[in-house]
Order: sequence, then C-alpha cells, then structure tokens
Amino acid sequence: MKNISTEILIIIFCSVVVLSYLFSILSRYIKIPSVLLLLAAGIGLRYIATQQGWQISFPENLVEFLGVTGLVMIVLEAGLDLKLSKDKLPLIRNSFFAALFIFIFSLAGIAGGLYYWLHEGTIKCIVYAIPLSIMSSSIVIPSLFHLSEAKKEFLVYEASFSDIFGILAFNYFTANSSFSFTSLGFFGVNIIIAILLSVVFSILLFVLLTRSKMNIKFFLVFALLIMLYEGGKMLALPSLLIILIFGLLVNNWDAVKIPKVQRFFPAEKVQETVRLLHAITAETAFLIRTFFFILFGFTIKMEAINNKEVIVAGSIIVCILLLMRFLYLKFFLKENVYPETLFIPRGLITILLFYKIPAALRLKAFNDSILFFVILVTGFIMMLGVIFYRKQPVDLPQDDF
Repeated sequence: MKNISTEILIIIFCSVVVLSYLFSILSRYIKIPSVLLLLAAGIGLRYIATQQGWQISFPENLVEFLGVTGLVMIVLEAGLDLKLSKDKLPLIRNSFFAALFIFIFSLAGIAGGLYYWLHEGTIKCIVYAIPLSIMSSSIVIPSLFHLSEAKKEFLVYEASFSDIFGILAFNYFTANSSFSFTSLGFFGVNIIIAILLSVVFSILLFVLLTRSKMNIKFFLVFALLIMLYEGGKMLALPSLLIILIFGLLVNNWDAVKIPKVQRFFPAEKVQETVRLLHAITAETAFLIRTFFFILFGFTIKMEAINNKEVIVAGSIIVCILLLMRFLYLKFFLKENVYPETLFIPRGLITILLFYKIPAALRLKAFNDSILFFVILVTGFIMMLGVIFYRKQPVDLPQDDF
C-alpha cells in the first residue's frame, strides 16, 4: 500500500468542493438530491483509492467534529429560514404535531421491532430507534427547490421540529437508565432553563452583531455558538434548542414591538445582520455538509450492506417509517400528501447520534450496516418523490385538523 502525497490530497479536497457546487447545480435539473450525489462520490472515491492502493486515513473524531459543526450550522440556518407570523400559526401547528407524532409512532414501531428481534433491554432498543426515527433536515431542506411554497414551508418546519424532538429524546434516554416521572420532571426543568438561557444569550449575541464596529464578527459568534452547544451538553441541557431560538429571534426581531428595543437596534442594522448571517451560514453549512457526506460515503462498505440480515432488517425499518408517515399525514391532515409521504431521509443527525450511543446502551447483536442501508434507501425513496412530483394547482392547506 502506498501513501497518498500531500499535493494529491490538497487537489482532492479542492476538487470535492468544486464537485459539490456542480452537484448542487446538477441536482436542480436531474432532481436527484445533491446529498445523495455526495454519498455516491464518497463511495466512488473509496473504490478509486482501493484500486490505486492509496492509504487514506482520517482521525476517528473527524466525522463527529464535522457532524456536530454541521448540525449547529444547519439548525441555525433552519432558524434563520423560519418566519413566525399569525397567518402561519396553522402551518406551524400542523408541522409541529406531524413531526412529534410521526417521530413517536416511528420510535415505537422500530423499538418494538428491535425488542422482538434482539430480545435485549427496552431502553437500549429505544435509544437505537431514536436516531432512525429522526427526519434529516440536512437532506430535506436542500432538496425542496422543486416543491411548491406551501409544501416547502411545511417540510422545513417539520424537519426542524423532528431534529429537536429526536435530540431531546436521545439526551433524555441516554442520561437516564430508567424512565420515571422524577427524571422526566428534571428534564423538563432543564428545557425551561435552556429556553431562558437561549433568550438571554441571543440578546447578547444580537448586541454583539448589531453594535460592534468590527467587520470580523461572524466566526466569533460561530465559535461562541459551538462552545454554547458543547457546554450545554456537558450540563445535560438541550443546547440545540438554544441555537434554534437564537436563529428564530434574529430572523423575527421585527416582531418585538418594544419602542426602546427598536431604538437600540435600528432596522437597517438588524436587516444587515440577518443578511450577513444568512449568507455566511449557508456557505459554511454547505462546506461542512459536503465533507461530512463525502467522508461518510467513503466509510460505507457496500459488501457489508449486501447481506441478507441487513437487507431484511433495514427493509422492515424503512417500511415502518413509510407506514407511520403515511398513516399520520393521510388520516390526520386528511389532504393530498404526495410527495411528503416519501420524505423520510435519514442522514447527518442520525449518524451523529448513532455514534454517540454510550457503550452501556449498545445492542450487541445489532449490525451497524443496517444504519447505512436505511440511510441509502430512505434517500433513494425521497429522490423518487422529488423526481416524479409535479406541482399541483391546489397545495397542502393550512387549515385545522
């Protein structure tokens, strides 16, 4: 085996960025999500490296670092994309309950299947089912450009809520060895503390962004957000909630009708800050997402997926996800829910949480290749929904249930 030279490695990294931009452009014409193209490129890169005898190794925590950073940026980007207003309350309510109940139903179905199949602890099965039950905003949000505005907004809200519910549930079950009202009460208190801290921290960050005369300030805020996220995790707080609320407050600052606040934060300064955050957050999230999915694709071993046990178990999980989503959207929203039913991709958040499962909660008989299979198949199903979708004159309304 020969080591790859530094020059070739630099060229590969730069080529990956260029390729990702080309994938983003190409996906608008061929209607294949760019994330799937990145995964395919990572798998192809692994094949080329094997054929050429290149020995490419990455630090073990590199994928996790990119995942955490990408997660913070994607949630911040989602918060900056969500505009809150009275006329959108029905849409927000519908997407909130859709994300909540589809997550709960999927979690129950997958956890029950794992318990029946592996005969291991209930909490362990729930912990494994949580990442597989979360809709991936990192794949959904960049893939919505072909959809109508109503469907696009619904899916952006739903994907963002799904991330939050999944992370909150994962934090709770990995921090508590058993379910009890006491542990649930403490966790509820932590959520309230996180919300209060997020409001205070968001105001301080907003002061820094709007009142500072320095041109270099975004990456200072970015570093503070990462520190806040990791610090919150160490204190067992749902810190991702803080990131989302910060994005929501910044993007909806005009809803604050307090005269003193409006004088302290001039409208032009606020709009300038929002535009800056939108531009840099989108670019940074794009870059991190690019390398994360390329590296993840590089780690996938296709021969391990081509296994009867993996295919059967993975297919059952995918069927559960599709069934639970269809039943809720069809019988609770009671509208034409195509292609929303097919938007079941699992991605960055699923991978990140899966790698963070504590050793004490690991399922000994669970084949990790099932995770790869589910991610690839659910992404392919979403791709079919995007390809065959045609805008209809009547879109998903925002009425009551």
